[in-house]
Parts: sequence; structure tokens; C-alpha cells
Amino acid sequence: MADPKIKNMEQFATVSGISRPTLSKYFNDPGSVRKSSRSRIEAALERYDYRPNIYAMNQNRRLTKNIGIMVPYLADPFFAEIARNIEALVRGGGYRPVLLGAHGDPAQEIGNLETLRAIKPAGVLMAPLGRISDPEAIRAFAEDVPTVLFDNQIADIGAAYVGHDNAQATKMMCDYLCRTGEPPVFFEMRTPSNPNAFRRRNTYCEVMEALGHKPHLVQVDGEGWDFESIGFRGCKYVIENELLPTNTVLCSNDRLAIGFLSAAYEMGLRVGNSRGCDLRVAGHDNHPYSRYTCPTLTTISQDYGAIARTSAEALIGLIESDSPNEARNVTLFDGNLLMRGSA
Repeated sequence: MADPKIKNMEQFATVSGISRPTLSKYFNDPGSVRKSSRSRIEAALERYDYRPNIYAMNQNRRLTKNIGIMVPYLADPFFAEIARNIEALVRGGGYRPVLLGAHGDPAQEIGNLETLRAIKPAGVLMAPLGRISDPEAIRAFAEDVPTVLFDNQIADIGAAYVGHDNAQATKMMCDYLCRTGEPPVFFEMRTPSNPNAFRRRNTYCEVMEALGHKPHLVQVDGEGWDFESIGFRGCKYVIENELLPTNTVLCSNDRLAIGFLSAAYEMGLRVGNSRGCDLRVAGHDNHPYSRYTCPTLTTISQDYGAIARTSAEALIGLIESDSPNEARNVTLFDGNLLMRGSA
């Protein structure tokens, strides 16, 4: 049976097993890829009788080769790490990354979009602030410029969304904590900046009820992105006011947990699994510093590499496609439980 007719580069990448960034580099400049990759591509071209749409490629070349990468807060090592991964993939696809941070400020987020408009990017990869973002301004931008969202999803904005399955990951952590000790409370900001916090909160409540436990939310005051400080102050407040009905605390994210661990130490409380410990503490995200806390932080790991790779490939595919996506694509990656010393 003859191989199916390939209609566009996305299908060609799928059947050939060659990544979109590598194909992009080859079609822009065959000499820019390794000889072995070039041989594979040329063999696949012959096998599938595929020829790229030269008109569409020429149209794309009229754009700049810039791809914007926007994150909420560059000082956050979580976003710095995922941006580093995306930046490398964008360069590998033959594009120039332009990295911008919103500094937790919605006005700066919109200002960054206007900055990108001015340089006419080929596309944008964006992790929006979330709750405090201006969704209509972002939607208007995404209608004019190929845009893929990652980490935070806002309604149906953008051609695609790539992120972490917060429900799956939170359920796994709740199951683990209930199985190995007292059921956890959920420690969070009263008005969290990141919308992923709401998904984690809701899943915690659902899982605890399903397991026959009463959900207990411990909500502390604080605004913005200074999560460690909010976690530190919040821990002191709840301990001093005896607001913990259990010795197990599930923090909404690792940065809150890091602040919580610091305050617990200062107050003379021992955190960990061993006999004589006062508290168990867990987080979420596998923040780059979580493996270096004392004790090391039990957490859920996000698949940084897969989220970065899928986001970059989705955007490059959108830029170079012969036609726009028929439907918005949503891709979620499971989290992995990392059992460390804190719980």
C-alpha cells in the first residue's frame, strides 16, 4: 500500500519522526542541520513525496525571525528554568528568542505585548499572569499574532495551550499524604496570583471528600509574587494561633512551602517523617530550590522539558503551517511525586 499523501509540514513531521524545529532549520537552510539529520530528512522527502509549500514559506520569511517569550516573573526560578528551555528550542528552530517578564504587573504584561507588536514577531509563547491579566487585550493580540499559551490557561485564548495537569498531580499528592500519615490541610494565599492555585484548591477539596476527610483550607493574606515571604509570615500566624487541626500541611506551591519551612525552623518546630517530628510539609512544582531546603521538600514535579518542547513545536508549527489550526489544541502533562525528607 502506498504511503498516504502528506499535505503539510506538520503531517510530514509526524510520519517522518523528525521534529518541527529540525525540519524548519532544514527548509530554511539545509546546511544548518547535521549531515545525519539532513540524510534522514531527504530520505523521508523521497519516501513520502512531500514538497513544502514554497509560497507559504516565502510569506513566513517576510516576517521577522523573532519569537517572543513572555513569563509573569523572571526572578522566579521556576519561570526562569522553563524560559531557558524554551529559549534553547526556539534558537534550535532557527528563530531568535525575545524574552520578556511582566514583573507581576498586568500593565507591564500589556506593555510587553505592545513592544512585541512593534517588532512584528513571527509568533509568541506566553505564560500569562492569570487572575490579574487583561484577557481581552491578550485575546486581541493573539488574533493578530500566532500565540501559544503555557503554564496558565485563560479561557480559549491562543491557538494552543500546553501545561501541567494540576488535578492529576494534586490528587496524587493528597492520596500519598493521607496514606502515609494524618490528612493534610491546604495552605494557600487567600487571593492567589496564579490561577493554577484555584485548580489545586478545588482538587484538594474534591479528593479529601472522596477519601472521607473534611477539607480544611488555611488561607493567609498576601498579594503579588513574593511567595516565600507570604509563606513565612503565614506559617508564623497559623502556628501562633493554633490553626492547624493536623500535623500535615500541603502548600499550594513550593515557594510558599519554602517560606513555611523557614518559619517552622525559626519557631523551633521539626519538620519531617521521622519519629519526634512536629510537622509534615509538602509542596507543588519541584521548584529548582526544593531539593536544597532543609529538610528537602516533598513535592510534585512538573515536566519542564515536555512543556517547553511541546509549546515551542506547537508555535513553530503554527507559524510555518500551510493553514491555521482547525481547533485549539490543549496538551496537559502529568506530574510526578517526589518523596523527600519533609513529608
